Amino acid sequence: MHCPFCNHEETKVIDSRLAGEGQQIRRRRECLQCNERFTTFETAELVMPRIVKSDASRQPFDEQKLRNSMLKALEKRPVPSEKVDAAVVHVCQKLRSLGEREVPSRRVGELAMEELHSLDEVAYVRFASVYRSFQDVDAFREEIERMRHRRTREETEAQLALWSAADSVKKK
Repeated sequence: MHCPFCNHEETKVIDSRLAGEGQQIRRRRECLQCNERFTTFETAELVMPRIVKSDASRQPFDEQKLRNSMLKALEKRPVPSEKVDAAVVHVCQKLRSLGEREVPSRRVGELAMEELHSLDEVAYVRFASVYRSFQDVDAFREEIERMRHRRTREETEAQLALWSAADSVKKK
C-alpha cells in the first residue's frame, strides 16, 4: 500500500483488529520512509446479481432501493430499525447464496415479502398490495385469508413439534 503522505510504496502493518461488527478489518500502518502512521479498512467485496425487470431490462441490485421499499411498507409500524436492517441483510445473503449472475425482480420481491411477513403482517400486506398490484378489496381479503391459513398451519406444526418433544421425554 502506498503511503498517503509521501507516496512511498512500502508500509508495514503495526496493528490489526476487527471493526464494523466483524465485517471489516482495521489496520494501523506505518510508512517505512517518512514514518507517518495511517489507518486502512479492509472489507470483502461481494458481487450481487443483476436484477432482471419484468420488461427484460437489467440493472444492478440496489440495496438502498430494497431498504426504502421495506421502510415504506413498515411506515408507522412498531418495528425497530435494527430488525429492518437484519431483514435487508437476510435478503442480500439469500440473493448471494443463489449463486446466480442474474435474478428476476420477482424473486427479490418474494424474498422481501418473506422477511416482512416475519416482521409485521400489516407491512407484509402493504408491500404485497403494491408488489402484486391488488386491484380491489377482494384481493386484500384473499391475501389475508392466505395469511390466516399459513398462520394456522404454522401454529399446528409448532404444537405437533412440542407434543413430539414431550413424547420423547416421557419415553426416556
